[in-house]
Amino acid sequence: MAEYKLMKVCGRAKRAEFTTVHGTVQTPVFMNVGTVAAIKGGVSTEDLEKIGTQIELSNTYHLHVRTGDETIKKLGGLHKFMSWNKPILTDSGGFQVFSLADMRKIKEEGVTFRSHIDGHYIFMGPEESMQIQSNLGSTIAMAFDECPSSVATQQYVKKSIERTTRWLDRCKKKMQELNMREDTVNPHQLLFGINQGAVYNDLRIEHAKMITERELDGYAVGGLAVGETHQQMYDVLDHVVPYLPQDKPTYLMGVGTPANIIEAVDRGIDFFDCVYPSRNGRHGHVYTHHGHLNLMNAQYELDDNPIEEGCGCPVCQRYSRAYIRHLLKAKEMLGLRFCTLHNLYFYNHLMEEIREAIDSDNWDSWKKKTLDDLNEEKQNHKVMNQPKFYQKVINEELK
Repeated sequence: MAEYKLMKVCGRAKRAEFTTVHGTVQTPVFMNVGTVAAIKGGVSTEDLEKIGTQIELSNTYHLHVRTGDETIKKLGGLHKFMSWNKPILTDSGGFQVFSLADMRKIKEEGVTFRSHIDGHYIFMGPEESMQIQSNLGSTIAMAFDECPSSVATQQYVKKSIERTTRWLDRCKKKMQELNMREDTVNPHQLLFGINQGAVYNDLRIEHAKMITERELDGYAVGGLAVGETHQQMYDVLDHVVPYLPQDKPTYLMGVGTPANIIEAVDRGIDFFDCVYPSRNGRHGHVYTHHGHLNLMNAQYELDDNPIEEGCGCPVCQRYSRAYIRHLLKAKEMLGLRFCTLHNLYFYNHLMEEIREAIDSDNWDSWKKKTLDDLNEEKQNHKVMNQPKFYQKVINEELK
């Protein structure tokens, strides 16, 4: 049912169309993160449609513990539940489970952990993750994996990727079974495998070979942007992406800043997701083509310009920096909504610019100019890959 059509290649940068049962996606693409079937910041499904969202991402763990995947299945699945008719990708829950390091225990069968909501014990393994995602009826399900720490020993990481590969086989078998059931929400659900290996390039390559042999619908690179430097992340991508199939979607999980995305596209990645646009928007930080702005700063008190001149988002078409700053200072929800809406528009249309640059054989020059204009290193975006920030993101998304 799914088809990935590679349309253009510039170096390693890919331009493709991915056709699914819920519609065709133009890649490279950014998936807007609606963890619990909603994007924090008061952004509706109608908003997502208006700002050019192609895929929405929701989370298996969060929807399982609240409201419950069985309830959502009874209501017709996630698409009907949130009134969204385009593709949805569900994360397997593995990242959230393994972020609860002091609340879980790993065994070959799966992971036992405590709910962050009420502390009750939950068991999740490959079969449970696939069942939950089947109940949700997402377009793309992610395989259940272990996301080892970036500072884990090489010996531990090797055992971890071997276990993750065994879990992948169980995921694939369970999904095939679930897709054949008469009561399944989406009998065409796709499965993406996840490459792990921390920052050990030899293990990354070894694991890429393992999962490629499974002939999946797509392949993700996980376990990055969890404390390592940007350059370490790029180095891992330089080594591992050539070992993933070029004729299948490649997905870099949880990344990242606009510069991270551009650099990753240049290395062959074409699917992205990240909480930064919504999370930073809720704190008054907004993205522009010349770096980010903190609208809480006093310099915007009398600034009647839009967030960014020439931006086509509904916020910039009507409201000023001064007004948005006023809303933020007054702690009005509307201010958080405006910043989040602008940021998501910016990310979605950055991907559109990327696709146009590849289509027009202008990728290299566009990349250089855009990275120079963004100037993110001087904007202190490196903080986003530091461990304290990473844990802060996890804690906020678990609320």
